[in-house]
Amino acid sequence: MAKMNFGGVEENVATREEFPLAKAQEVLKDETIAIIGYGVQGPGQALNLRDNGFNVIVGQRSPSLSWDKAVDDGFVPGETLFSIEEACERGTVIQYLLSDAAQISCWETIKPYLTPGKALYFSHGFAVTYKERTGIIPPADIDVILVAPKGSGTSLRRMFVAGRGLNSSYAIFQDATGRAKERVVALGIGIGSGYLFETNFQKEVYSDLTGERGSLMGAIQGLFAAQYDLLRSKGHSPSEAFNETVEEATQSLYPLVAENGMDWMYANCSTTAQRGALDWWKKFRDAVKPVFEELYEEVETGREAQASIDSNSQADYRVRLESELKELRDSEMWQTGKAVRALRPENAKVKA
Repeated sequence: MAKMNFGGVEENVATREEFPLAKAQEVLKDETIAIIGYGVQGPGQALNLRDNGFNVIVGQRSPSLSWDKAVDDGFVPGETLFSIEEACERGTVIQYLLSDAAQISCWETIKPYLTPGKALYFSHGFAVTYKERTGIIPPADIDVILVAPKGSGTSLRRMFVAGRGLNSSYAIFQDATGRAKERVVALGIGIGSGYLFETNFQKEVYSDLTGERGSLMGAIQGLFAAQYDLLRSKGHSPSEAFNETVEEATQSLYPLVAENGMDWMYANCSTTAQRGALDWWKKFRDAVKPVFEELYEEVETGREAQASIDSNSQADYRVRLESELKELRDSEMWQTGKAVRALRPENAKVKA
């Protein structure tokens, strides 16, 4: 494992240079990787592993839309697509990629198949970190490992197809075989990670829950909505409000941040924009910091996890979820966004 310096702090990382795909294939040559669940992370990880030459099978309930999707993706019933139980029996590495709520409900089903020497793999530290709430306590004679891509399964797959890698964290909760580290890094390379940085199950879930509720999803939607609503209340048109709030950010400025950092993006904007951004960013930081502190405390105490478990375990969860997503989808801001996206050159077929 290489040491790399991040902002003056050394961290353990694994890169493709030191751990190439050929090495990962050698480490896992005798393993059968069973992907349990074919919803959010399952398809991307399964397809990337398969395309990289690993022995991959899928375990999924049938009939279900996810079973049908696995068939459409080329997994063959009775050959590479099985019931959850049979896949777990056949697998030496069990990638437990069901939703957090489904992991809880399915735990008693898979537990008998966690026989000595196998590896139980997660892409989220939730189940193990909050084991008192989830009841998921792995047996002591298996490896328990984690690779968490820093993005959705859809992004993982799209970037892989484009020849790029999505960075991931990795962690070892339990090393029963002495092979946990080489197994977890090989799997991380196999699913298409760019580079892998070391963490632990607790830190992964604390940072992940904070990020999802914060700058990745929750806070950014709140920020977009506040600015859009303010501009609309001041008489700006929906198109102008959306373009100044979302479109310019996602299509112009955020890619510049991704390319070379925030300072580089600032330097490539007008002097008026630079001055305003430099004057105002600390005010926004100070305004939202108390909210982030409250959020982290909710995550750290487990209250946020319990709220998710309670909500996601309800029989009508999917119905309520669709209602909440519909509220976003039908809002003026995102209806305007739909119209704006249709007018982008690549969608409108406008010639240069």
